[in-house]
Amino acid sequence: MASIILYSYWRSSCSYRVRIALNLKGLDYEYRGVHLLRDGGEQRAQEYRALNPMAQVPYLVHDGFGLAQSMAILQYLDGLGGESRLFPSDPREQARVVQLCEIVNAGIQPLQNLRVLQELETAHGADGAGKADWSRLWMSRGFAALERELAPRAGCFAMGDAASAVDVFLVPQIYNANRFDMDMSAYPTLARINEACLGLAAFADAEPSRQPDAP
Repeated sequence: MASIILYSYWRSSCSYRVRIALNLKGLDYEYRGVHLLRDGGEQRAQEYRALNPMAQVPYLVHDGFGLAQSMAILQYLDGLGGESRLFPSDPREQARVVQLCEIVNAGIQPLQNLRVLQELETAHGADGAGKADWSRLWMSRGFAALERELAPRAGCFAMGDAASAVDVFLVPQIYNANRFDMDMSAYPTLARINEACLGLAAFADAEPSRQPDAP
């Protein structure tokens, strides 16, 4: 039995990040699905809230040590060693990687996640088209910033010729953009990086439709 357990939802972009990271690190894990919509959301059940009071996925358990929030999980996994580094050892380069990840982690994804879209519908009467417009607005602003940051420095991947945490955050966000029929033509660097990443098994195997709880 794997010593790592990942509580995940197939279409959660934050869970998608952790699946990619585990694959890049070559770490085996047990997948436990948490359905975010069934029965009002399995993440709201008392048993799951006992693990993660924020009632969110992902949640990772390693030898009895539990950890929520994808950024914290990625940094923890990098500390375990493994096949590749997600964050550089140089403090300035590491800070740059975290900065770029946070454009997605703080500036895009939280504004278009399931809970925000549900609140827009129930409290503000937004319909499907309105929620899609809202999501594309915040993705376009974040993607524009990432395109400007990465265009002059990207190699095959965001930070050079090896995948890093930036790619781990970027690919699931572009998956979300595709779900909302977003035109990516204004972000050619991001689109190229995404294509390169999806050519790696670590990214392809983490893709939502390949997860055991995918419909």
